[in-house]
Amino acid sequence: MAFLSTLTGIIGFGMGVPFGLLLGFYFFIYSKPKFVQFNPFPCLDFIWEPITRRVSQLDNTALLNLLHDIPLWVKCPDYERVDWLNKIIADMWPYLNKAICASIRSMTEPMFAEYVGMFQIKTIAFENLSLGTIPPDIYGFKICETNENELVLEPEVRWAGNPNIVLVVKVLTFRITIQVVDMQILVAPRVTLKPLVPTIPCFANVSVSLLKRPEIDFGLNVLGGDLMSIPGVYHIIQRTIKMQIASLYLWPQSLEIPILDPSTVAINKPVGILHVKVVRAHKLLKMDFLGTSDPYEKLNLTGGSLPAKKTSTKKRNLNPVWNEKFKLVVKDPESQVLQLEVFDWDKVGTHDRLGMQFVPLKLLTANETKEFKLDLLKHTFIADPYDKKPRGNIVIELTYAPFREESIKVDGIGDVLSRKESSLDRPSENNSEVLSGAGLLSVTVQGAEDVEGLRHNNPYAVIRFRGDKKKTKKIKKTRHPLWNEEFQFMLEEPPLNDTIRIQVMSRRKGMPGETGYQSHRRGP
Repeated sequence: MAFLSTLTGIIGFGMGVPFGLLLGFYFFIYSKPKFVQFNPFPCLDFIWEPITRRVSQLDNTALLNLLHDIPLWVKCPDYERVDWLNKIIADMWPYLNKAICASIRSMTEPMFAEYVGMFQIKTIAFENLSLGTIPPDIYGFKICETNENELVLEPEVRWAGNPNIVLVVKVLTFRITIQVVDMQILVAPRVTLKPLVPTIPCFANVSVSLLKRPEIDFGLNVLGGDLMSIPGVYHIIQRTIKMQIASLYLWPQSLEIPILDPSTVAINKPVGILHVKVVRAHKLLKMDFLGTSDPYEKLNLTGGSLPAKKTSTKKRNLNPVWNEKFKLVVKDPESQVLQLEVFDWDKVGTHDRLGMQFVPLKLLTANETKEFKLDLLKHTFIADPYDKKPRGNIVIELTYAPFREESIKVDGIGDVLSRKESSLDRPSENNSEVLSGAGLLSVTVQGAEDVEGLRHNNPYAVIRFRGDKKKTKKIKKTRHPLWNEEFQFMLEEPPLNDTIRIQVMSRRKGMPGETGYQSHRRGP
């Protein structure tokens, strides 16, 4: 009898604890707080109202608490008050809202398409997408004067909006709704208009980077429940979003927005090659269980669209020696920055970043090799008081070689193609030897007309040269695609008798099909 009583008690406890936790979680998520009017004197029949005072009557402690909310044009004389600009934004907000939402839809559609089919996901789409009726406010505006051919703007933007964003994810037969509510954003971007050109709108490119980590707060409802109210989830999501945004757009990282067509205005053309030699690293962090790491290094230039270069992986080595050489295309040596990141390779999961560093190209002298020994940092915020952990150092050698431009006519075609030759690799200035050095081949794919086949209406172009393969974006539902994309091929020797192969392909319901093919010989 005692055994049966004990067994019944254990079963009741095992069933009661999960049921109680589930019931408590339900009331915690779905219960709404009630507004209670505070009355410090219950015996008196009146409603208590807060006491308001003039700013001149506040003490030092109260003023210090208000300093965070004071606009920058009050605290900093360099910032200007722009009420007129806020009025323009408020009047245009209904149209800006629709334009921004349309851009968000077009940008996220290919991203969502990559996850369809994974984890039994059938569809991912926005059910509602609106930024609401409240426009953002610019609390201060600063114009920076530089000696470059550019215009630098530094606004501080605050937005406490009422967006209506509902994302629907269909997994098997389940329909999961994710809603974003009560969004608040505080961001201080640096907007650079460059280069300035004599063509309307008088600047060819917009570069946006963040001067500090943004402050983002919002509510997230999943299946009608407030996910952010779960203890610990709010801070994890906030920290993840801040780190992701900072890794993409915190200076010197930037978002490049082209304004003018490169075929209309000569902008962002390559001006040289950066020769990088990754020599070695010393005293890297121990990330593996056995007290070692499997390091490799990634390097790329800011302001460029080419993928990052990567060294080989050194297994179980905290002092790796690479001695590997790379070439990167330089478009603006005065503003571009070489970004170096060291990662620990993992077979499962994401690779851990051991550290990072930056080298502005303006520190280099043309055609002179310079060695750098750099201490690795945790992130781009150099003055972080919590980043005191030594992460080792890396040694690299950099050489910037500017181009010399020439025109070479192609047999059988009347167009003149541009060939850029690196002065570092050019052995002499004689006309007979002017093509004997390395350089860069730029290929611009403008478009196609009358693509064959009634079903081939999602065309893209594939360019092959010396074993390298480049691919344009896919244009949907057209037989007259316009790409206007530029691709670059590094040349170790002049392409005197090489052939460029251009192939137009089409993809329909996951099945690629060839729609056209053309070869083009590159020679003198």
